[in-house]
Amino acid sequence: MSWNVRIGVNPLSWMNDDLPSLGGETLLETALAEGKEIGYAGFELGNKFPQDGPALKAKLAEFGLACVSGWYSGHLAHDTVEHEVEHCVAHMDKLRHNGVKVVVYGEVAGSIQGDMNRPLRERPRFADGATWQTYAKKLDAFGTHLKATYGITLAYHHHMGAYVESPDDIDTLMRFTDPGSVGLLFDTGHAYYGGAANPAALLKKHASRVVHVHCKDVRPGLIDKARNDGWSFLRGVLAGTFTVPGDGVIDYNAVLAVLHEAGYQGWLVVEAEQDPTVAPSYTYAKKGYDTLKRIVDKY
Repeated sequence: MSWNVRIGVNPLSWMNDDLPSLGGETLLETALAEGKEIGYAGFELGNKFPQDGPALKAKLAEFGLACVSGWYSGHLAHDTVEHEVEHCVAHMDKLRHNGVKVVVYGEVAGSIQGDMNRPLRERPRFADGATWQTYAKKLDAFGTHLKATYGITLAYHHHMGAYVESPDDIDTLMRFTDPGSVGLLFDTGHAYYGGAANPAALLKKHASRVVHVHCKDVRPGLIDKARNDGWSFLRGVLAGTFTVPGDGVIDYNAVLAVLHEAGYQGWLVVEAEQDPTVAPSYTYAKKGYDTLKRIVDKY
């Protein structure tokens, strides 16, 4: 590949931390072996991975895989920077030991993303601009700390059911945060679900801030039904709102063109929460990889 990007995968294709019934019986080693066979260069983390840095590095080395990154559950919307700095030590040490350059920051304070019974319309929202600015300052401070202490960049994950969900939310977050302290994790599927019918257009607005990318696809009919019927995020996942690149309607030629033009260098991570009994893990993980690889190889 002449374009300096790597294609990784999230273990959600095989097992789901939020819905343990999905792939709960699947061994970590099965996912790693299949991912390597498909062609993935690395994995993001999940609950079945070793929790300390050396053991994690050894496990991934067995399969010739890199550690891409790992989700970090942040609480800055409701808590202090000081508490977050204390809380993050073990996770950041683990990532640093494995050569990780960005951490997936997911704001879980007030989030309803893990509640099967709460419709997405009940998600939290910041009351006004002043509240947004207070939150942004905390993110800046935390991001500055991560860079100085661990050499890791904060990649903010906009997410359904959380404070930052819609395109307007992403615009506001980017406006109020410091580019030197806070990067954007752009998730194509969450962008579409959150209201960006053309994710590439939203991506283009903020391409200079993107430090990590999650590549999923969507099934619009199910998303429309989820919105109209007041589904929770997890109910939508079970129904199949998300799928892998190449199996939905998102134009990945356009998405990757924006990233290439912006000079993005980093990971493209296939991530699609699905029921592996309905969407077989290997088949769908391969479809996602093949879709991205075919486009990346054009550059």
